[in-house]
Amino acid sequence: MADNGSVIDELTNDHREVEEIFGRINACGPGDPMRKTYSEQATIELVRHSVAEEEYLYPAVREHVPQGDSLADKEIKDHAEAEKLMKKLEGLEADNPEFDQTLGKLMQEIRSHVEDEENNLFPKLRDAVTPQMLNELGAKVRQAKKMAPTRPHPSAPDQPPANKLLAPGAGLVDRARDMVSGRGRKD
Repeated sequence: MADNGSVIDELTNDHREVEEIFGRINACGPGDPMRKTYSEQATIELVRHSVAEEEYLYPAVREHVPQGDSLADKEIKDHAEAEKLMKKLEGLEADNPEFDQTLGKLMQEIRSHVEDEENNLFPKLRDAVTPQMLNELGAKVRQAKKMAPTRPHPSAPDQPPANKLLAPGAGLVDRARDMVSGRGRKD
């Protein structure tokens, strides 16, 4: 993760990190317990990323990009679908046939979402705001990811101000649970 830079650079780096984790998952054979470990790592990164986008990126898109409301609404809908899949994965072990099916759907959903953001939303935002604003948003996103939850919470609010109020508390609880359980530890 970069220590500075634009929101677009930060989020694109997140996309690459998750794709790298997906590659590790694909390198494991079906039923390999490491698939579960890697899926937990992907979930942690995806949830943190999504929360930060919902707190700062999408409000900026709504405010500054033409037809920003519909763009942000579509992205939030994508997040909701991915979050349901991540929640389902939480309850499945790697040797369960449903695990691979659900994981495959999640990977497809995330790849489609990433493609849309990078080819559609990011260029529109870059054209609509100053480089300084992109850098300020980048700093806010980096800070939000530090406090964000690490587990999917499909019923949690996904728009300000409620998400900004609740995310840090959920994040604290999630990180404590992860520390105790060892969830998401890298190999």
